[in-house]
Amino acid sequence: MTAEGEPVAGDVRRIPRAPRHPARWLVLLAVLALGGCATAPHGDPGDPFEPTNRALYAFNTKFNSKITLPIAWVYVNYVPGHVRKGVRNVLANVESPVTFANDVLQGEFTRAGETLARFVLNSSIGLGGLVDYAAMHGVPRHQSDFGQTLALYGVGPGPFLVLPIIGPSTPRDILGTGADLAVNPLFYVPADWTLLAHAGAVVGTHSFAPFEQNAGSIVLRRNLGRNSLDPYATMRSVYRQQRAKEIWGSLPPMPDD
Repeated sequence: MTAEGEPVAGDVRRIPRAPRHPARWLVLLAVLALGGCATAPHGDPGDPFEPTNRALYAFNTKFNSKITLPIAWVYVNYVPGHVRKGVRNVLANVESPVTFANDVLQGEFTRAGETLARFVLNSSIGLGGLVDYAAMHGVPRHQSDFGQTLALYGVGPGPFLVLPIIGPSTPRDILGTGADLAVNPLFYVPADWTLLAHAGAVVGTHSFAPFEQNAGSIVLRRNLGRNSLDPYATMRSVYRQQRAKEIWGSLPPMPDD
């Protein structure tokens, strides 16, 4: 098993090659290069760049305190609940093609059918996704991403990383995010937009979706870190557990003896 409690990669089925996103890879390479200068010899084996990760975590904490928290506070306290719910529904609907593609790649054809039905219903009767009409009629939303798909195909997560502003991730999930962004329909529609406009729309919606969903708990998560003896280690543990739950449903499967 890996340091994240996931099975070691075995025979990996062929998966379509993910499109390259140079900007994200430059960030990753920069982190790896810095981390190579300061590797913790006796730390967490899944976190070989811990000194660099801790420095970036400290930077992100200050950034969140000055930027993210005030925005979240204003958003939660001044934007009406029904408006926030509508925004959440629209963002989820935009991500439906990404979920559908990964449902198919994961062999979850029933879930893929549900995702397709949700997209059709919410895009039409649900006024472009503003109203989650499908959930109101027994078809709840679920989320699938290419990082999960790679994990289910046996690809290991790689070393734990903390990226500037973006936060905790792994090489596998960075690659998965790049593939998900390329599948997003906003990357191609409308056709008369420039490439930069398409990229900005996709990255913007992809980034705002988790912020919108978690805005109400940002303060709680900050307090959790403050009450911890080692906030960085707490963050790392919570991220790993949450990601394992997203991929495996609960705990990762145990390897065969």
